[in-house]
Amino acid sequence: MPHPRRFVHRPPHRALRRLFAASSAGVLAAVTALALAPAAVAEPATSAGYPAGATATRYSGLAFDACTAPPLTTIQAWSASPYRALGVYISGVNRTCAQPQLTAAWVTSVSRLKWRLLPIHKGLQPPCGGRPTDAKISRTAATARAQGIAAAGDAIAAAKALGMRPGSAFYNDIENYTQTDTGCRTAVLSYLSAWTKELHRLGYVSGVYMNLNLGAQQLSDVFTSASYARPDALWIARYDGTDTLKGWAGVADTKWAVHQRAKQYRGSHDETYGGVTVNIDNDRLDAPVATVAHAYSVTSPRALNARSGPSGSHPVVRTHPSGSTLQVVCQTPGAKVGATTVWDKLSDGTYVTDHYVSTPSSTGYSAPVPRCAYPYQVTASGGLTERSGPGASFAVRGKSPNGALAWVVCQKSGSTVGTTKIWDRLDNGHYVSDHYVATPSGTTYSKPVPRC
Repeated sequence: MPHPRRFVHRPPHRALRRLFAASSAGVLAAVTALALAPAAVAEPATSAGYPAGATATRYSGLAFDACTAPPLTTIQAWSASPYRALGVYISGVNRTCAQPQLTAAWVTSVSRLKWRLLPIHKGLQPPCGGRPTDAKISRTAATARAQGIAAAGDAIAAAKALGMRPGSAFYNDIENYTQTDTGCRTAVLSYLSAWTKELHRLGYVSGVYMNLNLGAQQLSDVFTSASYARPDALWIARYDGTDTLKGWAGVADTKWAVHQRAKQYRGSHDETYGGVTVNIDNDRLDAPVATVAHAYSVTSPRALNARSGPSGSHPVVRTHPSGSTLQVVCQTPGAKVGATTVWDKLSDGTYVTDHYVSTPSSTGYSAPVPRCAYPYQVTASGGLTERSGPGASFAVRGKSPNGALAWVVCQKSGSTVGTTKIWDRLDNGHYVSDHYVATPSGTTYSKPVPRC
């Protein structure tokens, strides 16, 4: 449970006016949005429609969150800290702290320093929880779903203004609520289900923040329910001073098991690094975070070809003049050019060879640019077998539990399973049948995932 320092009272009239406007228009928006959602898979594992320039980013390690995003000078001073990720409150009618530092320029600068960002939406709160002054989720399920769709739209709009890209993960902050109130439970789950479906529809990753004992277990209880869309990642609050991502009471280790967990394990306190003190909460992450583009320049003496895929055999889509700036969202393996097999995916979804780009490495991958990956949920109720190649005859290499994220890097044709011959290569090098992964297509390749 976040420390009360976040709960500074603000006049509610503006937030409530916005809430009522969203609610009145939201039911029609809900019907329209859900009708347009990817139809390949229904609840609980809804599909994500990533656009061409999307990729997901994840972070594993220590993080912190503060009510107000610290100045860039603080982040620079905290290079001496063990943290390399930071939770930031980007949106929400119940966001309380001012965010004077949180701008697109700040996001770019912090990302350039190799920090990852954990975007938080502090929106409507449970009708049987939160503060008395909080704007609340409706107890009417249809309205709660419309509010969840509106919340996703708010988070996306705020993220875009900050330079966060499609494929980013957003975490909906749901504070403590009464666990015995059935109507309240239904309202919260309906709201979060619609939040997830709308984020997926628009090409983003869904996360939820909840107290372990006062919310998270109820989300865990509907992990396989066909009534609610399942979020991709769970961030719990449990102030026991232990940063473990396993052994959570009421949440089995097989749920949200593959780079899908975060834990806030210590509440408000001061820490000092580089001579600068900040009041923070402590977090351990192995979870998706925000995706941003990284600016590099073209180093070739002539115009650089941007292609539809990561090799010279793919068609040229456009060219970039020598010395021009490129917005790189991720890197992926491809055909060798010069001394490297790395290709850079740009924000428009095209690819250029890294050989002619000013990234730090001339032969391999360059931090902080992430590897290109597209997470979709596993739909096999008994778990999904991971193999050494794209077919049922290849050796077994592991198993992903139901609801895990399959971090897909490319797709390849193989033996037929169900309605498809497509196999997904994961970022660990293993292959799984696409028949059991919530990609948009159930029969063929799914854009924007490249072919292996």
